[in-house]
Formats: sequence, structure tokens, C-alpha cells
Amino acid sequence: MYIPKHFEGDEAIGREIMLAHSWALLMTAGEDGAPVATHLSLLWQDDGTPHGSLVGHMARANTHWKLFERNVDSLALFWGPHAYVSPTWYAPGAKVPTWNYVTVHAYGRPQVIEDTQGAIGVLTRLASAYEGTSDDSWSLRQLPPGNAEAQTKGIVAFRMALSRIETKIKLSQNRDLEDRRRVIDKLEASENQDAQATAAWMKRVLP
Repeated sequence: MYIPKHFEGDEAIGREIMLAHSWALLMTAGEDGAPVATHLSLLWQDDGTPHGSLVGHMARANTHWKLFERNVDSLALFWGPHAYVSPTWYAPGAKVPTWNYVTVHAYGRPQVIEDTQGAIGVLTRLASAYEGTSDDSWSLRQLPPGNAEAQTKGIVAFRMALSRIETKIKLSQNRDLEDRRRVIDKLEASENQDAQATAAWMKRVLP
């Protein structure tokens, strides 16, 4: 990913983005070189390795997972808040439109989790991450005996150990402080949640 120095985010920020915005796009090169992509939930976990790993699952009928056997790198793309920035928001001058955003590219080689209990472990972690721990939260324990095991026959769970994480936070850091504050004010005034969240990120990186 092209990342100018002033838009570079560290790996800790990358992990934060992946955890907060875990709906991702997983891409793997097919045998003909053309990319194969699947939209899915990927959960980052600290497994003691330098960059951690991602776990997820896809439908068994989706042949994307068969490419994992080739042992080639895949790319998981995560995107956080993003918003259009109009040049009319800046101080007067010859300026052009742009787009502010935060995003992460995570690289690794997915490995299929072959055993049923390992697959159930992935499903359990995903459910816990999204359902939370309140009394009315759903969990696999609510399924009839043996049903969770049966459900795994229709999916392929996998783990992707990460070899590299790239984080880009393009939030007007290349503009002067007056322009940055003007953009923040406009985005905060928007009814769009992405715009408001982008403004919050911009505040985080103000000098």
C-alpha cells in the first residue's frame, strides 16, 4: 500500500482498526493470477507471535479456501471511517477535493483448521466478540446437542498468521492546522456517522 510518511500509522493503531472494524475483504491470487476475494468477518487475536493472527470462516461451497493449499500470501483489507473533503472547507486558495480515511492491509498465509473442535473454537470466539457477555447474549451453547458440530460441515474455519501489517491514516496531516480544524468542524456537523467518526480520528492526530 502506498503510504506517505505523514499518513503512516503504527501497528498498534492497525490492531485497533482491525478490532473495531472487523468486516474485511480477504484476497488471494488464484492459479491464473487473478485475485479471488471474499467479504467476511476476521477477528484479530494476540497469539504471542510478532503480528498476531486473524481467524474466520467462509462457506465450504466457496472455493476460495482451496487456494490456501497453495501456501501463498493473502491480503486482508480492513477499512475504518472515511469521508469526502471539499476544497470549499479550506481557507481560500487554489485547493482540490480529497478523501480522508483510515485503513489496514494485513498479510499472511491462511491455514485451514481441519478439526471440528478447532472450528467450533473459531465460531465461539467470533460469537463472543460480537454478542458480548450480557445475560441475553447468544452463544453456541444454546444450540441443541451436536448441532454446532453439524453446522461446521458447511463452513471452513481458518487461521491466518500475519507476516506484515500496514496502517494508513490519511487525515489531512499534510495541511496546515487552520484547514484541519475547518475540515473537522464540517465533518462533525454532518449527519453522516462515517463523517463524524472521521472527525474524531482527525482530532486524535492533531499536533
